[in-house]
Amino acid sequence: MQRFQVMLVAVLSWAAFVVAAAAETRTSSFPGMRQTAFMRVFGSASPPYGFIRFCEMQPGHCSADRFLEDRFTATPEHLSELDDINRLVNRTITPQTDQDLYGTTEYWTLPTTSGDCEDYVLLKRKLLIANGWPASALLITVVRDEVGDGHAVLTARTSQGDFVLDNKASDVRIWHQTPYQFVMRQSYVNPRVWVSLEEHARDRPLIMAGSGSGN
Repeated sequence: MQRFQVMLVAVLSWAAFVVAAAAETRTSSFPGMRQTAFMRVFGSASPPYGFIRFCEMQPGHCSADRFLEDRFTATPEHLSELDDINRLVNRTITPQTDQDLYGTTEYWTLPTTSGDCEDYVLLKRKLLIANGWPASALLITVVRDEVGDGHAVLTARTSQGDFVLDNKASDVRIWHQTPYQFVMRQSYVNPRVWVSLEEHARDRPLIMAGSGSGN
């Protein structure tokens, strides 16, 4: 009986993964990827290891919205909040690597005084949700930065476009106005599921482990 329950959980988890990835591909497939305000999804992706560990320790931050909407229609006040929160967290948190803080290459957590790129993202996401933003509109996103290193940003998925909150930049930008190559991000359907933003995905894993003001 116990073995059957384990198999049932595995089947249901895989079904949720397939449904979420399919929904992303269906609703996000726009031609001319870099010329549109909306990112294009190319299928499923494996979540970053640090994210998986974070969800194990903080499951409340990885749960799906109870009331799901396709794209969040942000008011001018909401869009202004993106800029305010981005600047506030960038100003408040001191950049420091996971290696320096925790003695490991990748450790995702909500920062208090110091952290690296994914920690900035987690805090911005938490503050925006507290201000009324739906979790499905705030998606952790992995990119390759100007030198090809892994970097995490927060994507605000709205009906006006996909906006990027970045600890490297004070201003909030539409995604295609950043200097990055977009690799993958959370699914808006299920935050534990990740989707690929690369048409031809690379095999090597990305670790968000920058130093100084870079990450």
